[in-house]
Amino acid sequence: MAQKLTLEMVTPYKKVLSQEVDEITAPGSIGELGLLPGHTPLLTTLKIGELDYKLDGKLFSVAVNWGYLEVGDDKVTILVDTAEKADEIDLERAKAALGRAEEALKTLSQEDVKFTVMEAALQRALVRIQVAGHK
Repeated sequence: MAQKLTLEMVTPYKKVLSQEVDEITAPGSIGELGLLPGHTPLLTTLKIGELDYKLDGKLFSVAVNWGYLEVGDDKVTILVDTAEKADEIDLERAKAALGRAEEALKTLSQEDVKFTVMEAALQRALVRIQVAGHK
């Protein structure tokens, strides 16, 4: 059994990560996933959330926005719409986005088409603020 997992994280715009890690915790659509070397092959979807990975005992966090995760042969491939490492997040911008989403949700009914869009924006802002706190 391998001692490390190869983590590859890609968005439509860039390769975010490519490195060997000890373990990964990801926001699966139906629950949190914990991945260690030797994990069974898997393909699943990801939701908006915080993806964490450990390397040599140190924890790193990434805010991810919807996507897919595949595990096979100690390689984890993650394809997501967006991904921001903790040190890349502009905290003030995230807080402003949170405020805009909260204000918009106050004026929208759940039947409004924009309600789901603003709800997702709220979730993204909250996750970005949480991840930025791990700097």
